Amino acid sequence: MVNINHTDEKSLLLQLKNGDERAFEILYNNYKFRIAGNLFKLLKSDDLVKEMLQELFFKIWEVRTQIDPEKSFKSYLFRIAENLVHDYFRKVAKDKRLLTKIVASSSELYLHVEEDMLSKEDAQKLQKAINLMPPQRKMVFTLCKLEGKSYKEVEEIMGISVKTISSHMLQANRFLKTYFRDSPTLTISIVLGILFKGF
Repeated sequence: MVNINHTDEKSLLLQLKNGDERAFEILYNNYKFRIAGNLFKLLKSDDLVKEMLQELFFKIWEVRTQIDPEKSFKSYLFRIAENLVHDYFRKVAKDKRLLTKIVASSSELYLHVEEDMLSKEDAQKLQKAINLMPPQRKMVFTLCKLEGKSYKEVEEIMGISVKTISSHMLQANRFLKTYFRDSPTLTISIVLGILFKGF
C-alpha cells in the first residue's frame, strides 16, 4: 500500500480531475486493500470483492471531474462502496437461498446501530431483542455498541473483567443472530452498519 499524506492526495485528486491516469493508479493502489478487506468481511467471496472494487473505481473515474479535492476522498470512496453493497444486497434479498447463505456465513454478528441505517420499526425490533437479554449482558451490550464505549471503559464502569465483557458480547451477538434469523434483511442492515467502520 502506498502511503499518501493529505497534501499529496489533494495534488493527486487535482490531477485525477484532469484525467491523469497515473494519479488514478496511485489513488487506487492506496485504497484498494483497505476497501477489499472490509468488503470481504461481508461478501465472503473474492470474486464478488474484485467485481465490486472494479465497479467502485470505474465509478470514480466516471465522476472524476465532480470530485472536490478539499473534501475527504476516503469518506467519498467508502460512501460509494457502501452504496454499492446496499444495491447488491437489495438484489440478493430477492433470492432467499442466497440471502440465508450470506447471513449464515457471518461467523459472528457485530452490531453498531446507526439511526440512518435502520428504519424506526427495525430500531424498535432491535431494542425489543436487547431488552430480552439478562441485565448485565444488556448493560454491556448497550455500553459497547449503543454508546460506543471501549471494553476498557466498560470494565471501569461496571467493575468486571475484559474477558467477561468479551464473553457477554459474544453471547449477545449469538442471541441477536438467532433472534433475527427469520428477518435476514434486518440482519444485513445491522451488519452493514459496521462494514465501513474503523478507517
